[in-house]
Amino acid sequence: MQSFIPPKRTLMGPGPSDISPQVLQALSRPTIGHLDPLFIKMMDEVKELLKYAFQTENEFTIAVSAPGSAGMETCFVNLVEEGEKVLVCRNGVFGERMRQNVERCGGTAIVIDDKWGEPVSLNKIEEALKQHSDIKIVAFVHAETSTGVLSDAEAISNLARQYGCLTIVDAVTSLGGVPLFVDKWQLDAVYSGSQKCLSCTPGLSPVTFSERAVDKMKSRIKPVQSWFLDQSLVLSYWSGEGKRSYHHTAPVNSLYALHESLLMLKNEGLEAAWSRHAFYHQELKQGLESLGIQFMVDEAYRLPQLNAVYIPKGVSDVEVRSRLLNEYNLEIGAGLGDLAGKTWRIGLMGYAAKKENVALCLKALSDVL
Repeated sequence: MQSFIPPKRTLMGPGPSDISPQVLQALSRPTIGHLDPLFIKMMDEVKELLKYAFQTENEFTIAVSAPGSAGMETCFVNLVEEGEKVLVCRNGVFGERMRQNVERCGGTAIVIDDKWGEPVSLNKIEEALKQHSDIKIVAFVHAETSTGVLSDAEAISNLARQYGCLTIVDAVTSLGGVPLFVDKWQLDAVYSGSQKCLSCTPGLSPVTFSERAVDKMKSRIKPVQSWFLDQSLVLSYWSGEGKRSYHHTAPVNSLYALHESLLMLKNEGLEAAWSRHAFYHQELKQGLESLGIQFMVDEAYRLPQLNAVYIPKGVSDVEVRSRLLNEYNLEIGAGLGDLAGKTWRIGLMGYAAKKENVALCLKALSDVL
């Protein structure tokens, strides 16, 4: 065996995304202790930068030391108690994962389904909330990574509050790529991932809890079934004056990288980042349509950073993606679930949302097709 040296790929799938040289450089800086005063100071800066990215003043805004799936589980295990009803909005793979989390917590999932490629239906939510007056939480995916569709988080949150419910929101693909206003929209528990539009190394999950969510977590009857994800134990490590309590050994270098990627986002500006994703989406859209490739999602609720397109008839999904990878060092994503073999998912996330990537993708697809 020898040292593993990966090739230089251009990552235009559903994640991870390309990582900038600055973030990779931050990852390689000297490791210091996770309780070192300098590291604690950097953690505080990560919290402030995450607040900016989420557009929130929530004190409970941290990075879970695990990928976005653990961020999802963090929200559910801390907020869902045995016997509670949770309305799960399912319009893709990740809505289904929410349902599974509810049931593993001992809760009852009331599921509403929308067609894959369409946003969550507000009418269906209201009908379910009227029918089940004891629902405690509404859970939905803001940007469904499996289909590239954006749902109206603000409108869903408004409905949830009308019926006295908290919200759990999957913002794994939306954070940094499209408008997301946690405070303005009054979202309660929101989780994301470091490897999508933040263009950081995979393995961290930014989360933010509102005061209402924190109050519910603190008023639990039974302890959280997951020791590692129990946020009442983690809070004293990420928060508080003076000495921090040891909970686990934080991924020190990964947090360096997250700090750098969030700093880059802050320096660019959220609105500029959202505009950049939208601009290069339009360039990619025009090029794909000129190749006869059709989008799966209606333009009104299409994600600019995750483009789900139909595979042209007679074209081999596996052969095309294999040739793109082997001949052009370009990765695009396959369809999931019922869409496997029928769609491609082309990502324009974070650092990858740039002219060179769009040009490479269109040229490579043109040649291979």
